[in-house]
Amino acid sequence: MMSPPPRSSVTLYNQQQQQAQDDVVGVAEEATEANMTTTTKTKAQTPLSEIVEAFEELAKSLNSRRIRNSDKGAGGELRLDAFSKTCSLVSVLFSCLGLAFRFAESEYVAKVRDLVEASKEYNTLQTIIDIDVANGTVRTSGSHSRNLRRVRQGLDLIRALFEQFLSTNEYSLREAATTAYSQVCAPYHTWAVRTAVYAGMYTLPTRDQLLLNLNETEHSAKKNMRMYIKASLPVIQYIDRLYISRNISLDW
Repeated sequence: MMSPPPRSSVTLYNQQQQQAQDDVVGVAEEATEANMTTTTKTKAQTPLSEIVEAFEELAKSLNSRRIRNSDKGAGGELRLDAFSKTCSLVSVLFSCLGLAFRFAESEYVAKVRDLVEASKEYNTLQTIIDIDVANGTVRTSGSHSRNLRRVRQGLDLIRALFEQFLSTNEYSLREAATTAYSQVCAPYHTWAVRTAVYAGMYTLPTRDQLLLNLNETEHSAKKNMRMYIKASLPVIQYIDRLYISRNISLDW
């Protein structure tokens, strides 16, 4: 018969086995922690925060280019592909507002899609405006310059809505949206469109429902709304300057 292994060998073997199990457990725990961190980051990234980050990058890019260059008084350049990609993120905000802003969502999405396609051929916002100026088609329905103007109004409508939302906790979303629409879009819409929009304001979600739709808390929403206002305004103003510097009025 074979004699049993020395006690020291058995002890060493058991220690090695225990260490191996501890290593497996340690790796599993590290993987779990990594997954939890990734999940936390994913949860923290809301549609609104993603939009804010994208506009902050646009604003930074615009500022750095403005320092190096000047475009007929507008200042700097803005790439059409980056701009249209960022603007495409904003459509989710219109959908969160429900039926009342369905008109804005459908028009906005169509105009952004046109700019996305245009970015495959043209590099900057200046380029598409200059081409339409040369062709006399700046205000022509379906032109890139006209679509850019409408997208700009969509961005400004969201900015104005956020400003009204932040002005007081007692302000209902319907009141905030009505004021924002009256300031930004109503002057350029027909009586029939304005009437339909104002009637649809009564179908808007409550403030709490909007926060739920955006996956935001009251605190995080206010923070992101302020950041959107700050980051989008330079972009909006830049687009206006592109038209004004080419003697194109903004009353359309």
